[in-house]
Amino acid sequence: MKAVTFFRIVPYSLFVAFAICTSAMATSPSFEPKVKLSSSGICHDQTSASFNRTKKYQAFDTITDCLNQGGRLPKAKTNQIDKATDEAIEQGRAFVTLYDRSDWPHWLDSDKDCQNTRHEMLLQTSTKTVSFKSNKECNVLTGEWYDPYSSEKFTQSTDLDLDHIVPLKFAHGHGASNWSREQKALFANDSENLILAQASLNRQKGAKGLSEWLPPNHQYRCEYIAQFNKVMTKYNLSYAPSEQRIVKRLVKACNRTV
Repeated sequence: MKAVTFFRIVPYSLFVAFAICTSAMATSPSFEPKVKLSSSGICHDQTSASFNRTKKYQAFDTITDCLNQGGRLPKAKTNQIDKATDEAIEQGRAFVTLYDRSDWPHWLDSDKDCQNTRHEMLLQTSTKTVSFKSNKECNVLTGEWYDPYSSEKFTQSTDLDLDHIVPLKFAHGHGASNWSREQKALFANDSENLILAQASLNRQKGAKGLSEWLPPNHQYRCEYIAQFNKVMTKYNLSYAPSEQRIVKRLVKACNRTV
């Protein structure tokens, strides 16, 4: 007796769907990259209008990595470099590479207890017992915190940002542009350079230094200036000559009030 072979008929629609999925998996990575090197050789990060439209690409963690592999910046980014060069000339300092926030790993969970730098700070500085978002106790939800920038108290963690006293972008332009990724991570998570502040004030401050922004709470300004300078010294960062003159006047004014 001959063996009889049975064949299962697969619907054509399922076959087509499988083919499409297989093709997509072959041409696109299974994760969302931070930077895409397009087939035309342009490096697009997530701020680029062409990022989502770029389907065929090589993935990178940073713009710098992409450029090092022969990629080039979009025209808009090139214009930013031209602007940064002009600013460097005006401020009397050497031009540095374009700042990329993804080069600065921050809000790390160094001790692997599920609480990152931000939530560790919220937990440590609350003047009242905190509550957490879940039973895992990873994310702080409520407590009580004093913000010296505004001289106000807050009970909702979402009302506060964890501010870098010396902003990451400011550090980048004042001596940190060539640091290793490990050095940048250390700076970005250093508790001496971190303070919980009203979210709107943190965003108002942005990447400004002492010559451009001071906390609206006048009673805290001298302490803020001293801490800003302490961090600058600790990491061997330097002011541009025009900034240094203003900083010296600020320090002199604070010394007169002591």
